[in-house]
Amino acid sequence: MSAAPLRPEQVDPRVDLGGIALRNAVLTASGTFGYGVEFAPFLDLRRLGGFVAKSLTLEPRHGNPPRRIAEAPSGMLNAISLENVGVDAFVRDKLPALPEGVTVVASVFETEVERYVEVVKRLTGVGRIAGLEVNASCPHVKSGGIEFGQNPALLAQLVRAVRRASALPLLVKLSPNVTDIGEMARVCEGEGASGISLINSVQAMEVDVESRRPVLSNVLGGLSGPAIRPIALRMVWQASRAVRLPLCGVGGIESAADAVKFLLCGATAVQVGTSNYLNPAIAGEIVDGIVAYAARHGFARVADLVGALEAPPR
Repeated sequence: MSAAPLRPEQVDPRVDLGGIALRNAVLTASGTFGYGVEFAPFLDLRRLGGFVAKSLTLEPRHGNPPRRIAEAPSGMLNAISLENVGVDAFVRDKLPALPEGVTVVASVFETEVERYVEVVKRLTGVGRIAGLEVNASCPHVKSGGIEFGQNPALLAQLVRAVRRASALPLLVKLSPNVTDIGEMARVCEGEGASGISLINSVQAMEVDVESRRPVLSNVLGGLSGPAIRPIALRMVWQASRAVRLPLCGVGGIESAADAVKFLLCGATAVQVGTSNYLNPAIAGEIVDGIVAYAARHGFARVADLVGALEAPPR
């Protein structure tokens, strides 16, 4: 049962995400918040727990040709293919443009383990970066296009190599396109990850019946938004029961109530993604809403909400 209600100012909003000290439990998700400065006119970035920058590769990446984004029922399809300026330009140009006091998590993406490691090395030691998030939902070109996050052996190889390359807190962002998310979480834990982000977008497609063509130039894309929230909640819940690592819940968060669901299911923090396109200030509103929820239910710390779901025993 909840304790007596508190005032919002009595609630401690801070959480620790695998060694990344966050002023509150809300980050913005990679690929949906640019390099941060794009959202500065709408939101004081220092209100956020932090933000995860666009995934970075060794060289600049142009991504897929249009059409590479489309609406879907209760969500969005994208096949942007991780367009970015490259790791060196990010460090040189994008980081210095951010206000002081913003917690930055750098997302890393590549197609081979050795290239992941090189990106990580270039980010390690850069003062503004509080942690890394490895995007494991991409194909390994040497293994016939199999996603790192779909193959336990490939995932173990990737996490092990990146962990050896940097002492920074290391989150691994897992693919939902697997049979057993608990197995993948255990692989990350066994290879020294500091925490896990889940889930990435769900592979999907849509068709234009008039042209009889796929709506995306790439045919397949990633489904995000509220349509995948129940899937993400299920996977966070399962991962929380499989490992002791802190989790960052991602997938379809539109409100503070949605974010609280992830915390109750075992997430230490959350990332807001697709909703940023609809309301560029939504992440700040969710910060305030989580604190208001905790106060209303008598939780003196937001961290006390983590895993507080009252579910029947298995």
